[in-house]
Amino acid sequence: MNTRFQAAMTTLSEMRAFLLLWLTQSFSSLGSAITSYALVVWSYSQQGSALVTALLMVSTYAPYVLCSIFAGALSDRWDKRKTMLVCDAMAALTTVCTLVLLKMELLQVWHLYILNAVNGLMNTVQQPASEVATTALLPRKHYQKVGGLRYLSSSVNGILNPVIATAMLTLLGMDAVILFDLFTFTVAFVVLLVFIRIPAQESKAEKPEPLMQSVRVGLRFLREKRAILSLVFFLAAINFVASMFEATLPAMLLPREGAGETALGVVNTVTAVTTLVGSLIAAALLKPKSRVKTVCWALLLSMSTENFILAFGKSLPAWCIGAFLGWIAIPLMNTNLDAIMRLNIPHDIQGRVFSARNSLQFFTIPLGYFLGGLTVDMLFEPLMAAQSDGSLLITLFGAGKGSGAALAFAVQGVLGVLVCLYFMRDRHLRAMADEELRQ
Repeated sequence: MNTRFQAAMTTLSEMRAFLLLWLTQSFSSLGSAITSYALVVWSYSQQGSALVTALLMVSTYAPYVLCSIFAGALSDRWDKRKTMLVCDAMAALTTVCTLVLLKMELLQVWHLYILNAVNGLMNTVQQPASEVATTALLPRKHYQKVGGLRYLSSSVNGILNPVIATAMLTLLGMDAVILFDLFTFTVAFVVLLVFIRIPAQESKAEKPEPLMQSVRVGLRFLREKRAILSLVFFLAAINFVASMFEATLPAMLLPREGAGETALGVVNTVTAVTTLVGSLIAAALLKPKSRVKTVCWALLLSMSTENFILAFGKSLPAWCIGAFLGWIAIPLMNTNLDAIMRLNIPHDIQGRVFSARNSLQFFTIPLGYFLGGLTVDMLFEPLMAAQSDGSLLITLFGAGKGSGAALAFAVQGVLGVLVCLYFMRDRHLRAMADEELRQ
């Protein structure tokens, strides 16, 4: 018992700086998520349009997709701690602007698009700096814990966000939501400024290389490390299917009889709780024999269960089981994927490589959202509406609005399984897995 206690205390001591940074940044992320949720509610109450509220996400995500490849090159040139502090401060300034406009009764939805774009740009620059800072703060043996802990904070925030946001909006109003966001920012900012010291990385270059050359460094590394590039393309394809899923879920649950907003909220809550459980499991597990195989099998489990159970299920308990099976292994996948990246990418170019990776891995998300919504509205719902009573499709997916989205889930499930099977046969990934097993 004493040996275990001493080992635990040693681990905490080795991870102290990272844990302090992770906890405070997660607290700040909760404040930001609550504000974002509240602003979606506010914007919908102003316009009554799903498109208007969806554009809030697009305006936040667009800078990330467009600028991420350059952000890492800039981040590698700059001091990581100062970069994070400046980006946090600029993001907080957008929150202050929102509060001022709200108090002056001048706030318009188009203001939020601009402020969200600025906020998204700051996140784009901050993320590679944060990734490199994490690597610098942690010993190699603890890399596997990073993904699990991040999913832990993400899932806890996912559970708390709608509950706290709704309560604060109802009882205290939008002002309180924004002030809470600023309080969480202040805590994270002060801790990073006063208590966190990020070790400086060694640079082999005498002077900074040109920006475009820095960008090419990240792309060239991925091109040369074909197994890493295959993983990036694998995740890009999965992100495409997953974002189609996200666009389809409300379209299936909200209009269906016996479902509606309550069912959507319950399914989302089950997803958040499941990722929390999965995060705890991922953080506690030892290193697997093959991280690559763990990533592949975890994604196959997700793709082969949730979509089909949501497609063919006719009740809330069935949909919740689908959410559980679809998300329980995702933190384990992310934990091992994160470790693969950190262990195989040299520290001094991680920012550039992570940014190149992000551009390739995440550009499919807005495309998936767009095509998911488009195919449901223009293809699957009209197809189901044209079916006669007693037809095979009606028997499988039900009738009425929402049945087309259920059919879309089935198609997406097939697509997701095919993506997994294709990349599980990729020779570069199989070679990396075999090398892991030999170590």
